[in-house]
Parts: sequence; structure tokens; C-alpha cells
Amino acid sequence: MEIAALVSGGVDSSVVVHRLKEMGYDPTIFYIKIGMEDEEGYIDCPSEEDIEIVTFIAKKYGCRFEIVSLHEEYWNSVVHYTIESVKRGLTPNPDMMCNKLIKFGTFEQKWGHQFDRIATGHYATTTQSEGLTWLSTAKDHVKDQTYFLGQVSYVQVSKLMFPIGDLLKSEVREIAAENRLPSAQRKDSQGICFLGKVNYNRFIERYLGKKEGLIVELETGNIIGRHQGYWFHTIGQRKGLGLSGGPWFVIKKDVNRNIVYVSKGYDTKYQYGNVINLQGFSFITKDPWGDFEGEKEITFKIRHTPEFTRGHISKKGDLYTISSELPVQGIAAGQFGVVYDLESRICLGSGMII
Repeated sequence: MEIAALVSGGVDSSVVVHRLKEMGYDPTIFYIKIGMEDEEGYIDCPSEEDIEIVTFIAKKYGCRFEIVSLHEEYWNSVVHYTIESVKRGLTPNPDMMCNKLIKFGTFEQKWGHQFDRIATGHYATTTQSEGLTWLSTAKDHVKDQTYFLGQVSYVQVSKLMFPIGDLLKSEVREIAAENRLPSAQRKDSQGICFLGKVNYNRFIERYLGKKEGLIVELETGNIIGRHQGYWFHTIGQRKGLGLSGGPWFVIKKDVNRNIVYVSKGYDTKYQYGNVINLQGFSFITKDPWGDFEGEKEITFKIRHTPEFTRGHISKKGDLYTISSELPVQGIAAGQFGVVYDLESRICLGSGMII
């Protein structure tokens, strides 16, 4: 079997190569460069250090190694999506789009199609049932990354391998240390590359600029501060508002009037909701329900967290609605609601919150 291993230089993807060799495979290692050195507003990525580590891994395990560039594709898809979403007042998820459009999209079209499988260091697993491949959660529920994979298609997931999905993070680090991998003690990366070393607000400012607006207390309508543009603020945000006497949380935004509404306190009712409407919902493997009436019991997530929330999902036309058993904090348009089977923890699919 021919396997392409996507290796970033972190401990997780490094151990992927070790495990593949243990399984008897001889993977071809790919390092994907997505930094935008040639673009205005250079996006700095630690690619030199990454490549040194990946080169060491390739030599240690005798693997063929290729560095491939997806600068332009990354810019035109993930970065463009992020900027446009923020401009519309939405909360984007670049990591999810990077998986769907770059790692398992453009990479597959340009290089991955030559291989039987693509292996990554995601904390996830796959389950075979009824002759189909289903995306399933990882052994390590704290590190589980199926939320970020919630937008992949069946064609994509049926080709993926997750060699560390059956391990805890601590076990991954133990394997790396035992085999003297240079990434053994390396810190985990924080999100996608362009959000790693570059200040997020500076990045957004470069493309959307600044525009002073009001910060208004939701309950009273009182003006309590000013901001430099609604696009710098996300629903549920607490830090960075510059307000005294808090804690203050961003509750909603008026895009047309450039107003950010906030509420004070950790438990204010305005932070929470029980109803989540999803548009463009797509199933990864297949629709297990068909045309159903009433509600289906599910678990779900609206962000990357260890916890699953129980609820029910109903359908009206193309709109899916989740009714949560418990109030959910910070429901924001533009986020994705990822739905799981109640019992098996199989990831069924996702839709964008509206």
C-alpha cells in the first residue's frame, strides 16, 4: 500500500511515521508549505525549523521526503474565507477549512491521488460499518480533533489514516522520547500557521483596517466604551475589550452600525442559548436518518472542546435545528455545529450556524 504521510514537524505527525513503519509501511513524507512569504503582509511560519525536524525524521526512517508549496491555494481559499467571514461579522473556522480545502483537497488533487492512503497526526479514528468508512472520535477525548474534521467528505475520509488516534497524548510523547525524536518535547502548535506567530488583530487590521465604533451594554443601552472595528471581536469574547469593572462578554454585533454589544458577568443569560440553527448541513459518510419526522437524539459540539453536549436535532426543509439539553455559551454565526451519533461517538456531519 502506498501511503502519503503529512508531517509538520510536531510530535504527533512525527510519531505517525514511526507507527507506520511499525505497521510495515514505507510512507512518503510530505511537508506542506503554506506561509505567504511572497505576499504583501508576510505571514511568518516557522518553516525552517519544521523542515529540519521533518528531514531528520525522513532520514531516520529511510523515507522519501518532498516539500510541496500550497501558498497560493491557501491564500485563495482559507485566508480569503477567513477575511470575508470576519468582514461579515461571522466567526470563521480556518482550521476546518484548511483540512477540507488544503490538506485533503488541493494536496489530494496535486499529489495525494497517487497514493492509496493519506496519513495525518490528527487525534481521530475511523470505523468500518456496513461496508462504509465513518469518522470516529479518538481515544484521547481531550485531544480529539474530529470537530476540525467535521467538514470533510466521504471521498476524503475513506482515504484517511489516523495512526495515533488510538493513543493518548502522553503515550505519543513517550513514543517520541523513547525513539529520540527531536519533536518529543516540542510544544503543540496553536491553530493554523497564519494564526500562530502573527498577532490576529494585526493580521485582520492589515486587510480590513480600523473603524471606531461603540461598545454598548446590552441590557441598558448605555455606551460604555469604544472599539476599533467589530471585526476585531467575536461572540463570547472576554479579553481585549479594554473595559473596567468586568468581566464583560461580547454578546452580539451590529455589523451595519458597527456596534459591539456586551453584557457583564460570567452567568448572564445573554451568553447562553439552547437553539442552534444550521444551514448547509452535510453528512460525511451518509445520512443515517433519511426523511424523518420529529427529532433525533444526538451529541454535538459548536467548538473544539473535550465535552459533548446532548441534544435533539430536527429538520425543516434544508434547515437543521439542534435543541440542546443544557444552555450553550457563545453560540456564534459562522461557527460550525458538528453532530455525533448519540451512542457510538461517530461524527455524522456538520453545518454552519446562522
